Parts: sequence; structure tokens; C-alpha cells
Amino acid sequence: MLRSSRPSACLLSSRPPGTSWSAGEEAIHAHTGQAEAESTEMTRPYIKRLSFTLLDSITDKDPMVQEQVCSALCSLGDAQPDETLHACEEYLRQHDKLAHPYRTKILRAMETVLSSHIHDLDKDTAGAVILLATSEMTRTKELDCDWQQAAGSVLVAVGKRFTNQVMEEVLSRFQPGMLPHSSVLHTLANLSVSNAFDMVPFLPSILSTMLPMLSMAKQDALKVVFCGALQHFSESILEYLANLDQAPDPTVRKDTFGADIFGAYDVLFHHWLQSRDAKLRLAVVAALGPMSHLLPSERLEEQLPKLLPAVLGLYKKHAEAFQISKSLGQILEAAVNVSSRTLEVQLDALLVALHAQICVPVESSSPLVMNSQKEVLRCFTVLACCSPDRLLAFLLPRLDTSNERLRVGTLQILRHIINSAAAQMEAKQPFILSSMRLPLLDTNDKVKRAVVQVISAMAHHGYLEQPGGEVMVEYIVQQCALPAEEPEKPGPDGEDLAADSVRAVSIRTLYLVSTTVDRMNSVLWPYLLEFLTPVRFTAALTPLCRSLVHLALKRQEAGADDFLIQYNANANLPSPFAMTTRLLVVSSNPYLGDGRGAASLRLLKVMHQNIHPFLGQRWETTMPMLLEYLDEHTEESLSLKEWEEKLLMFLRDTLAVVSDNIWICQLSQEMCKQLPSYSGTPQEKNFLYKCIGTTLGAASSKEVVRKHLRELLETARYQEEAEQEGLACCFGICAITHLEDTLAQLEDFVRSDVFRKSTGIFSIFKDRSEHEVERMKSCLILCYGHVAAQAPRELVLARVESDILRSMFQCFNTKVLGIKVETKDPALKLCLVQSLCMVSQAMCSSAQASSFHFLRKTELVTQMMEFIRAEPPDCLRTPIRKKAMLACTYLVNLEPALEEQTQADVVHSCLHSVMALPPEAEGGDGVGREPLYLDTVCALEDLLTRLLRQNMTPQGLQIMVEHLSPWIKSPRGHERARALGLGACLLEFFQEHLLVSTLVPFHNLGLLVGLFAPRCADTWTTTRQKAVGCVYSLLYLQLGYEGFSRDHRDDVAERLLTLQDGLVNADPTILFHTCHSIAQVIAKRLPSDQLISLLLTVFESLGDPDKNCSRAATVMINCLLKERGNVLLEKVPEIVSVLRAKLRDTQEEHVLPAAQHSVYLLASQHCEAVVSSLLGSPLPFDSHTCALWRALAVEPGLTAQVLELLLEKMSKDVPFKESRAFLLGSTADRVATLLPLAATCALYEVLSAPSSGTVVLELYPQLFAALLLRVSCTVGVQLPRNLQAKERRSTSPARAARNLDPCREGYPQQMGHQIPPYTNSSAVDALQALLLRSGSQDMLRCVELERGWELLKTSAGHEDGVAQLASSMAKYAGPRLPPVTKALACTQNSVYEIQRVTSTAFLAELLSSNVVNDLMLLEPLLDNLTARLKDSSASVRRLVLRGLANMASGSPDKVRAHGPQLLTAMVSGLDDGDEPHSPVALEAMVGLSRLLDLVEPWDLRLVLLHTTIRIRPFFDSEKVEFRTASIRLFGHLNKACHGDCEDVFLEQVVGGLVPLLLHLRDPQVPVASACKFALCMCVPHLECAELAAAFYKYLQEGRSVHFGEFLNSTCKHLMHHFPDLLGRLVSTNLFYFKSSWDDVRAAAPMFTGFLVLHAEPEQKTQVDLEQLIVALQLLLKDPVPGVREKAAETLGRLVKFA
Repeated sequence: MLRSSRPSACLLSSRPPGTSWSAGEEAIHAHTGQAEAESTEMTRPYIKRLSFTLLDSITDKDPMVQEQVCSALCSLGDAQPDETLHACEEYLRQHDKLAHPYRTKILRAMETVLSSHIHDLDKDTAGAVILLATSEMTRTKELDCDWQQAAGSVLVAVGKRFTNQVMEEVLSRFQPGMLPHSSVLHTLANLSVSNAFDMVPFLPSILSTMLPMLSMAKQDALKVVFCGALQHFSESILEYLANLDQAPDPTVRKDTFGADIFGAYDVLFHHWLQSRDAKLRLAVVAALGPMSHLLPSERLEEQLPKLLPAVLGLYKKHAEAFQISKSLGQILEAAVNVSSRTLEVQLDALLVALHAQICVPVESSSPLVMNSQKEVLRCFTVLACCSPDRLLAFLLPRLDTSNERLRVGTLQILRHIINSAAAQMEAKQPFILSSMRLPLLDTNDKVKRAVVQVISAMAHHGYLEQPGGEVMVEYIVQQCALPAEEPEKPGPDGEDLAADSVRAVSIRTLYLVSTTVDRMNSVLWPYLLEFLTPVRFTAALTPLCRSLVHLALKRQEAGADDFLIQYNANANLPSPFAMTTRLLVVSSNPYLGDGRGAASLRLLKVMHQNIHPFLGQRWETTMPMLLEYLDEHTEESLSLKEWEEKLLMFLRDTLAVVSDNIWICQLSQEMCKQLPSYSGTPQEKNFLYKCIGTTLGAASSKEVVRKHLRELLETARYQEEAEQEGLACCFGICAITHLEDTLAQLEDFVRSDVFRKSTGIFSIFKDRSEHEVERMKSCLILCYGHVAAQAPRELVLARVESDILRSMFQCFNTKVLGIKVETKDPALKLCLVQSLCMVSQAMCSSAQASSFHFLRKTELVTQMMEFIRAEPPDCLRTPIRKKAMLACTYLVNLEPALEEQTQADVVHSCLHSVMALPPEAEGGDGVGREPLYLDTVCALEDLLTRLLRQNMTPQGLQIMVEHLSPWIKSPRGHERARALGLGACLLEFFQEHLLVSTLVPFHNLGLLVGLFAPRCADTWTTTRQKAVGCVYSLLYLQLGYEGFSRDHRDDVAERLLTLQDGLVNADPTILFHTCHSIAQVIAKRLPSDQLISLLLTVFESLGDPDKNCSRAATVMINCLLKERGNVLLEKVPEIVSVLRAKLRDTQEEHVLPAAQHSVYLLASQHCEAVVSSLLGSPLPFDSHTCALWRALAVEPGLTAQVLELLLEKMSKDVPFKESRAFLLGSTADRVATLLPLAATCALYEVLSAPSSGTVVLELYPQLFAALLLRVSCTVGVQLPRNLQAKERRSTSPARAARNLDPCREGYPQQMGHQIPPYTNSSAVDALQALLLRSGSQDMLRCVELERGWELLKTSAGHEDGVAQLASSMAKYAGPRLPPVTKALACTQNSVYEIQRVTSTAFLAELLSSNVVNDLMLLEPLLDNLTARLKDSSASVRRLVLRGLANMASGSPDKVRAHGPQLLTAMVSGLDDGDEPHSPVALEAMVGLSRLLDLVEPWDLRLVLLHTTIRIRPFFDSEKVEFRTASIRLFGHLNKACHGDCEDVFLEQVVGGLVPLLLHLRDPQVPVASACKFALCMCVPHLECAELAAAFYKYLQEGRSVHFGEFLNSTCKHLMHHFPDLLGRLVSTNLFYFKSSWDDVRAAAPMFTGFLVLHAEPEQKTQVDLEQLIVALQLLLKDPVPGVREKAAETLGRLVKFA
């Protein structure tokens, strides 16, 4: 608590316990007691006024405001329910003409209050509310309006406690002989539902009174109400009777209501049910359902013959059948309960009608439609329990109908009764099973889905264990084998989703039945095995295997006898060989069909005992490895070739374990038998061929092998390419162990009549076409190739020429009239090339290859070249090129050697076939290359290196490179890239295999280097890198020929590898710099005798079609001449004259460096003349002039002279002149003068040169100060008119001029020679160049990141840009500050205001850095700035205050010493000028906020109160920056205030509390943030821990404030600890009720409401309630809905002061 000795404590604290009252306080206390005594009498009028005020706003147009008014009424009702209800009742009575929607809202609010406080309600209030609600309910004759319903709801809410009173009033309007108001009936019905126990005793009299009224009702709408009442009455009675043990009167019986219910039934059924009004008919049938349970048994039996047909007839009249079906179900249940005999008579009609309802098209899946279907099915359940035979006799014939909907509906009913009436259907199982035969043949998907669901239900209830159950299982499997559906959008009926497809439903059903229904185990095992091998069930293999694995594991657990299959007793089961073959083959494509590979292998593993007794232990080891391999891969990552090899290895291992020839032969026979089954799956058939070859290879019976091979050749489908490959693989694998038999069978087949196109009547091949014969030949050639590749090498070599090649060419060549004719079939040609490749590889890999003399070598090579030349040159479609080159590669190794001309033809043909291909073949610049192209290039590389190896000499290398030379110089980039790639490959190979026995000269080194070196700048990246690699290899070849070992590493040559990385960048500057470095390496390692040949070769490249290579040649020539001779210095005059001409006539870039060098030489002798002449060049400078300026910075001495001259020229003339566009009434325009402008542009160019760095450091202070002031003088300055016109006309890109905007920011990304020739120049550019050249990159980057350069060139942001520049200099270039500040201080008295502003801004910002202390600049800067406090410019004065405040961050330890001086300056700034929103005052507030924590408390005390009073008006300023600064300063004043000054300041804290809290809702975020800070600083002065905790919790910086929650908590603590502040806080809030900001205006009443909420009732004397209510009433008319909401909410809380 606050100390009582403080003068202002009375403002904040209530009287502490134990203290005595003063006379004044006793008077107040006495007054308070009197007020409390009168409060009870005043409560009612007060609550009434609050309620009426709110009720007057119920007509607000905004729905949210209306809701808030209702909520406020409910708040009043929570506190004073009786008074609030009385007020609402009175208001409604007084406002008879209030519109119905608003009356409805008031009644709804009353219902809410009643529902919450019904037990607190007194009897009088209840009576008044009952009278009002009854009156409101019956005031209008309209039916079913919201108004009446709301009034009825009020009665229902009251009736929960005051049932008798409500019934007394309602029944008074329910008189015999008079039709009641419809709302009376509604209310009675709702009362009966909500309070059945209290209402049922009234129902006999109500029913007796209502019964005569039924005949009096003429309006259909009223009849509907009567029906609804009867329905609810009946339901209440049934509920009462069902819970008699809890009922107040357990003697009540159904008979009590029978007569009345029957009387009502008679009217409803015989009169109203025939109405034309559909709504009435539905209401009648809804009532008849529960009423039927209350009819006497004999009456129900009597009425059923008429009732049931009538209800069924309604189906034809109403599309919405839910209520009809529900009532029908209730009637049927009632009939069954009384064992009605009439039901049997009506059964057929019932079944027909109900069946039609199930089969009706369902257009939506709404809950109402679904519920209607459920009710109909419930009716069928009732009928199934009482008449199962007749029900089945009705349903089952309807399975054989042409109507799809009838079939589907019948199946749905059948499934339902199988599940819901299982006991009654058990004896009917065979009959039901036999009736399902026709649906099993149905092809409709919806019917299929329904059949599957029926079978699932049958499985759970034992149907499938009956004879014929297997047919149902087979049906499920058939549906599992349907093709997998593609994901599609759902159709109109929502039934076409793949997840609900027939196949998906069947798969789920099969798995669930096999895994969860134990009684199905004996049905499914081993029966499901029959479906493994038939091809038509292939798509069902995965679910089948999963189910079989589960069943097999269960059998294994039961015992071995149950698991072992008796194949003799089950003839339809697949044999172990068929099962093994099937499961192994389908595993070859493992991810097909939902992962059938893993499923098949798991089944195979589980079935090992039924396949062979020896396999169990072995498969336990090998099978998990295969499954693990599949788990590690996906369909995308799996290599099918590797997977097939693993499966074949598994098969070989299995055959080795079995080691039984009979078993193996049976397996091979089964494999051959299954071959036709895979005609539709080529990949699986190919794998099966490999399995057959593997199995035959393991067989020891040669007769069986020959027989199967012959059958395979005779039955193969040669038209299919995959089958050709599979058959060839089979023969190749078999030949590993049976070579002789394999060749013999092939030979016999080749000699047969198969190749003769016979027309003989007895020819078995008479139907074969010529195309088919070609396919057979292709296959046989492939077979020979695979046999040669797979068979043992020592056996193949002896048979290759005599048998294999002879037979292959016999198949390839065709004789017509005895003349050999070569085929043109590309497939046959490809097969021959592929087989020859395999044969050649087999010969080369033989151990006897070196001694083997291959006589047909040249013939085969020639044949391959013909194939290659016959390929189309513009595309790469087949692998013939690749295969042919691979064959030649293998053939080259064999004896005898090829002749030179033959070798040349081979190289030429192969190069032309690959190099001339269009770039599309490889994807362009090596990106996205096709695999076929890459394989072909690899084959070409292998062939060329193999040929090079035949002649490993410099001459041999040159021959190969000469073949590549035309392609290396090709104008087409992709051809150059390919040629360089081949060249690099050849050179690497030559280097790796180089053997120098004697030192011999590498006489053609220069020629080769000259060919490759210019390619280092090729436009293609791959070409550049390959070219460097070629030069690298050539240099090491030279070292090798000089006698160095192969592992020797030369530092100079190794540098090429480093340079190679730089060639990835396509920047021409980097490329030519790298080429220069490469040339240096070449120059150091090139023998002298090779220099001339190298230069001559490189000179030829100057005309290269690739411009980059031409320029690289220039760079290399210059480098070579510089490194190896004095030619460049002798030819300087000639080069200068040539390049001057080039500058006028050409745009070649390599001319420009020579011109720059010439200018340098001239300026070394005539500096001032060169500078003057260049300054006289027309503005804007063209690109050539800019380049010449940069040449003047080569040598430091020259650069210093140039810079000093330019500084003099820039400051010699005035920076701008003022001119007026018109004589009178116009503002003067500032126009730049030419000489300073030209000098500025020239300075930029000179400073851009990297070599000017040393001189820049020496002249840094002068340059920086001059350029900074030059920037200030160009802000807002225009170009002269003649230059503006010239800029508009200058559109030629070749002569593009620099933009002469005097203050245009253009950050120089690259300096020196790297600057683009046409960039823009300005004062900002020059300043940036100065910083960059002086090594202040960090400073430059810092300003750039803060967008300082952009700010610097604009009038609005110039000061901020200067400040950022000063800050970055203090941070990154501190040692340079003393001379810079000295240079700038001299400009403080400049006649140009902008220069004074710029220098002041710079110096002021320096004070924010501590570096000024280190450099002893603090005192000089303070003196300099304080001297400008009286400057005529407000901007200068403002910047002075900013600079003084910067001491808080730069030199905080020095602030205390200069406190009086600083505070005096700031306070004077608060009073600066007469302007209400003076920027100087704003700066003073910001500065004071920064300094307060650092000054002496005594110094602060002198200005504290004055400052606080001065800034208070700014809290509500229209300008956001003034609100922010003043509030934040207020927070700092609170923070700094302590000791004796606290008492002085406390009053200001209390006065500022409301504005600060309300401005948390300020539309500007900075203001709200300042309020958070200020409040956190204020709260310690209040000495309230709870309030401080709340502030610190909610007002953390960065946390979003839930304003309502925070304000609620704040008001709670304020009223608890400082209740005497209530009046002051409320009155302050009233001021903000008129705020111009909507959110603040809304926050003010909310603040008031929370204060009232937490205030004690006795504190109400502090508040002028009359004024407050009037103000809130005005706010209820505010144009902003949010404000009206809060006003209504606060009015609701004023109940506290009732």
C-alpha cells in the first residue's frame, strides 16, 4: 500500500484497517449507509432504466450490436433476474408496435435468463412472465412464426418449475368448444417433451378437451399443429410408461389414454390423411406411428387392414419418405406386439412397397436419406422375425430381374436380414445359397458390390460351410482379379471411388474372412490354392497369397498333419512344380499388383514342406534375404536385371539342394507347360525362359534337355521381340553345361525347312510369312550369340568359325537364284550386330586369344562399317552404331592387324556417324543426355583408344587428332564439345600408356597445343574444361619425352588444374584472365623450337567462328609475346595508333586495353593537358572516354596529380545556378553547372580504377569531404537543358552516355577494367567508388544494406543517408574520422544551407559512437554543435538536438558531466517556435527519452514537472510520431523519477493512466508499443504488486495484447486496491467517448464497464450515473458497430450499482 504520509495517498488508497474516521469521513460514511438503506428501493427503477436503455437499442441495424444488447440484458438478468424480467415484460407491454424480429430477440433473452435462474425466480415474477408470454404467443393469428416460438419457449422454460401455473394460463386459452391458438398447442407439445413426468397427468384432460376440437379445425396448418401435439403427447406417454419406476404416479396405464387416442386416430386417419396438403399428410402419419402403440389391441387389429394400405399409399405421394418409413416401422412393431393376424394378409403389399423404397434411386447421401433407408430396413427386420418364409419367397425371385436397382436393393435387404435376423434365417441357408447363382453371373458393378457384401455376411453366419459355398468363395476371388482401377473423380451418386470399387471391396472381404472368421478356415484351406495358377486370377494373386499365408500359418500351428496337402485327394490343386513355377515367375515383377512379389515369396516360403522336404532349412536362410532386398527398394529404385539375377541364383541354389534329376525334369516340364500362359506378359515370359534354361542346365538327362530345346524352338512366338531375347537367354544359360546339345539342336533347326517359304500342301510351315521367317532368323542369330557369350571359352574358340559364325551368316544372308542377297530388315541387322559383339567379346576373353588367328576379321570389320554408314546421319534410333563399334573394338585386338587405310576408314566412319548427330540426341550441352547416346559415345571412345594403342607414337597421336581437327574447329558448338571430349580421352589414354625407352623429341607439341589452347574460352563450358585438360596432358607428354617419370608432378603444369575450375564461370572477363594464365603456363614449359609453330597455329584461330576463341587467341598471343620477348614495348606507338583507329571504326573489345595504355603514356608526360582536354569532352562522357579516364590511374604519382586537379576543378565553380521558368509566381529551379559536373564524373572513373587505391588513402579526407558536400549540392538539382535534350536523343547502345543525374545512386558492382562500359555516373557513384577504393568495403556494404545510398540522393531521406554514412564510418573507418571532421567543420559556416545541414547531420551522428572518446573528439564536437543552436535553419537546430542526444548511446558515461547543458538544450527545444507540431520539439522529446536515465537526479528534478506538463497535450495529438514520442518520454520520466520527486510526479501518473491504457488500442502500432512501455514504467509508483504483475504479464514487448482480458485484470486490481479512484477514472474515460479513433472510442466504454464490474457497490457514489448513462446512450447511436457493442456491454454491467 502507498505510504499514508504522502500528500496524494488519498487519491489511491482506501482507509487502512484500525484507523479512526475524521469528521468529514464520518459524514461520508453516514451518507453511504443511508444510500445503502435506500438502494433496495432504487434498484428496481435503476435496473429498469438500464434495461430500457438497452432495449431501446435492440433495433440497431447491426446484428452484432443486437447480439451484444441481448447479451447485456442477460448480464442484467444474471445479477437481477426478477427485475430484468419485469423490465422486459414492461417494455414489451409499453411498445406494442415494436416489430416482431425485435420482440423475438427480447423473448429469447428472457428465455436465456429463465433457463439459468429458474430456481431463483419468485412466484410473482413467474406469473408476470407467464402472462406476457401467453399474450405474446397469441397476439397474432399467424402460424409458426419465430415470435410465437420464442414466446412459447419462454413458457416452456418457466414450465420446468412452475408447471401448474403455466398450465393454468395455457389451459385458460385451451377451452372446450373453441379452437385454440396454434402456439398453445405447440407449447403444450413442447412442455410434454421437456417435462414428461409433470405433464402426463394433465394429458387425459387435455386429450378429452382436444378431441372435439379436431373436427372443428378447418385450416390445414392448424391440423398440422394438432398432429404434432398428438405425436409429442404419445411419445411422452410412451416415455412415461417405459420409466414407471421413476414416474411420480406408477399407477398410470396405457388403457387410460386408449379411448381418447383412438378418437383422435379416427379423425386423423379417416379425415385428415386424405388431405391434399402434403405437409398435413406427413404430420398425420408421423403422429399415427407412436399413437398405434397406445391403441387398444382390438382396435389396432381392427384398423390394420385399412391403416397399413393407407400408410403404404403415402409412398407414392411423397418423395421424402423418412417419416413414413419411421411410422410404418412403429406400426409394424405395434402389430407384432399384439400378435396381429392381419399382418399376414397385408404382408405382400408391405413387401412390395418396402422393397420399392429400398430400390428407389438415391440422389444424395444426406443424413435424412440414409436414415430413411435404415427405417425401411428396420421394417424388413420386423417382418423377417415374424414371417421369414414369406419374406424369402418374395425376395429371392427378384434376384432374377432385368432392373439393376431391383437386384441391388434385393441384395441389400438380403444382407441386412442375414445379419439382423440370423436365428430365423439359419434354417434357410441352403435355399438362400442356391438362389445366389443368378446374381453371381451379373456383370453390373453395383450388383457385384452388393453380392460381395452379401457373401461377407454369409461367411460370418456359416452359409459358406454349406454345399455350394465354394462357388461364393470363387466369386470373391474373381472380383479380386478384376483390373485395378485408375483414381477417378466420384460420379453423381458418389459410388465410383476406387476405394469402394468392386475389386477393393472384394480384397478387403477376402482378407477379413480369412483372418477374422475362424469357421472359414476349413472352407478356404486348401481350396484357395486352386486359384494360384489360372491366368485369369493373376490380378488376385496378392490378396490370395496374403490370405493363404495366414491360413497356412494357422495350419502349421495346429500340426503337421493338418498342414500337409494330400494332392491325390484334391485333384484340382496345383502340383508343387506348378505352384513353384507360378510363384517364382510372378515374383520377377515384384511391385506389380500391390506388391505380389513379396506376397508370392512369403507363400512359397510357408509352403516349403508341400514342395520338397529338403527345402525348409535352406529357404529359411535365402528367402528372408530376397524379402529384405525388396523392402530396401521401391518400384523406381529396383533394378529388374539385378532382381532377376537374384531369383535365378535362388533357383539354382534350390535345384542344387534338391539334387534330384527326376524332380528337376518334372519342374522343367511344368515350366515349359506354363509358357503359353504368359503370352500377355512379355517380361514374365522372358524370365520364365531364363528359369527353363537354368533348370535344364541342372538336369543330367541329355535326352530331356534335347527334347525340351527342340520343343522350345518349334513353339516359340518369334514375332515378339521379348520372346526372342528370352529364348536366346534360355539357350545361352543351357549351353553352360550342355554346349554340344545346344549347338546340335540349333543346327538341326537351321537345316530344317523352316526358312523355305514353301507353298507345298504338306509343309508344316506353309503359313509362315516372310516377315515371320525374318523374326525366326533374328532369334536364331541371337541364340548363337548368347551361346557364345555363356558357354565355356575354351570350347567356344574351337567352334566359332566353323559352326557359330557360319550358322549366323547362313541365317543372315538370303540366296535368290543362287545369288546372296543381304537383308534390309533393321531388326535382323541389329540381332546380327549384337550377336557378333558377344562372339567377339567371347573370343577376346579367351585365354588362347593371343595365339588365335581370326581369318574373317577384316570381313567382319568391313561388314560393321557398312552397317554404321547405312544408319541415318540425323538421328539415333537404334543401338546398331554402338554394337557395331563394340564389335570392332574387340576385333581390333585379334590377329591379323588391320591395314592403315582400313583403320582410317574405320575412324572416319565412326566419327562421322556420331559427331554429326544433332544436339537433340544428347539433350543439349550435355544436359539430360539419352542413355543410348552416352553408350554410343563410350563405344566410340573405346574403339579409338584401342586403335591408338596399335601406334603409341607422336605420329600416331597426331594422326588421331587430325581426324578430330575438323570437328574441333566446327562452327557448331555440340560438335566441338564432342570432339574435345574424344581428344581429352585419347590424350589421357596416351599419357597413361606412354613408354619412352629413349629420349626423343615431341616434335608436334606446338601444333597440338595451338589446336587445343584457344578452346579454353569456348562458349560451351564442357569444351573449355576439356581443352584445358588436353593442354595439361600435352605438357605432361612433353615432360615424359624429356625423361621424367610418369608419377612426376610439375608445379607449373599442375596450375592448369586450378585454372580449370575457373572456366566453369561463363563471364568473359574471368575466361580471358584464365586464358592468360594458361598461356603463361604454356610459355614456361614450351620448348623454344616449338614457339613459332605454336604462334602460327594460334594466329590461325583469330578467324575462328567462335568469337570467344578468337579473343582468347589474342590474349594468349599477347601473353606469349610478353613472357618470351621484348616485342610489346617496342611496338607501343604502333599499337596506340592502330587502336585509336579501332576506337572510331570497330567495337572489338580487345582494342580498348591498348588504347588505355596509350593514354597512360601520354598523360605521364602531359598530365594537365590530358586532364583539361578530357574534361572538355562533350557531356555525357561516352564509354570510350570513361575507359580513357580509368587509364590515368595506373601509376600512383600520376593518379595523385589527376585527383588534385579534379578536386580543384570541382570546387572552382558554383555547384548550381538558380533560374525561374517564368518571370513571376514560380519557384526558382536549381540547375547544375558544367565544370563541377564533368569533374565529378571524371573523379568517379579515376576512383573506379583498382590501381588508384594508394593515392586515394593519401587524399582521403579532402576527397571524402568534397564529395559528401558535392552530393548535398546535387540534391534536387536539374541538368542544363541542352544536356537533358542530349540524354533524350542518346539511344545508340554503341555510344550510350552515362546518365548525368547529378545525384543518382549507381553502386559500382565491379571496378577498374571490369566496369561495364556504359554504366551511369554521379556524385553518389564517386563517393561509393572512393569508399570501395579506400578499402572501406564494409562501410560501403553497411550503407547499402540500410538503403543509405538511395536515401542520400533524395531530399526527404538525405539526412538519414548522411547519418548512416557517418555511423558506418565510425564503425568501420574510425581512425579516419579526425581529419574528416576537421575538413567538415570548416564548412559549418557555408553560405549553402544544404551543406550546413549535411555537415551537421554527419557530425551529430558521430556522437552516437564511442569512437569519438577514443579519438578525443567529444569536446570539439559538442562545442561545434552547441554553437549551431541558434542557427537560422530549423533543420540545423533539430540535428543539433539529435546529436546532443546521441551522447546517450555513444558516450553515456559523459552525459552526467554535461547534464545541465544537455537538459537546457532539450527543454529549450520543447519551446522552440510557435508551431504546435514543431519538429524541433519532437526531436527534443526523443532526445530527452534517451538522456533521462543518465543525468543527475537533481538536474532532472529542476525540469521534471515542466517537461511533464509540456508533453501532456501531445498524448492525443493527431500526429502519430508526436503521440509516440510524448508517451515514451512520459515512460522514461517515470523510470527516472525516484526519491523526493516521486510525490511531485504521482499526480501526473494518475492523470496519465487512462490515456495510456486507452491508447493501447491506438490504430498506430508505435503508439501502442510506447503505451506498453510507459505503463510498465508507471506501475511501480502505484506500489501494487498484483497490478505490476498483470502489467508485466500482458505488456511484454513483442507479445500481442488481448486487450479485453488485460483491461479486465487491470480494472480488477485498481478497484481492489484503489477504490477511491473510480470516479476520477470514469470521468477521464468519458472524455474519450468522443475520441476520433474508433478503437479508442470503443475501448473507453469497455474500460468503464470493467471498472464498474470490479467496483464495490458502495463506491457508486463516486460516479455520476446520470451522466454516464446519458453518455452511453449517445454511444449507442455511434456510427461504428463496435462502439455500440461496447456501450451496450457496459450498460449491462451497470447493474452492479443497482
